[in-house]
Amino acid sequence: MAHGEVNVQPPQNGTNTPAAERTYAVHRVDLPTYCPVPGSSLWNGHPRVYIPLKETGDEARCIYCGARFRLVD
Repeated sequence: MAHGEVNVQPPQNGTNTPAAERTYAVHRVDLPTYCPVPGSSLWNGHPRVYIPLKETGDEARCIYCGARFRLVD
């Protein structure tokens, strides 16, 4: 590898991203919630999307990164 090159390996299955393995517990005071969540790494960023949660127990995934959100109260 030449000086200054970066060796980045994509996931082997092509569908699993780090955010896809995360589940976020959301409280009603946090609605409306969106992804990426505050504090997310810039390298893992994507356009902001709002996550549709209405009833306790509702779950939804981000259409970009696959992160899971669940309304807990």
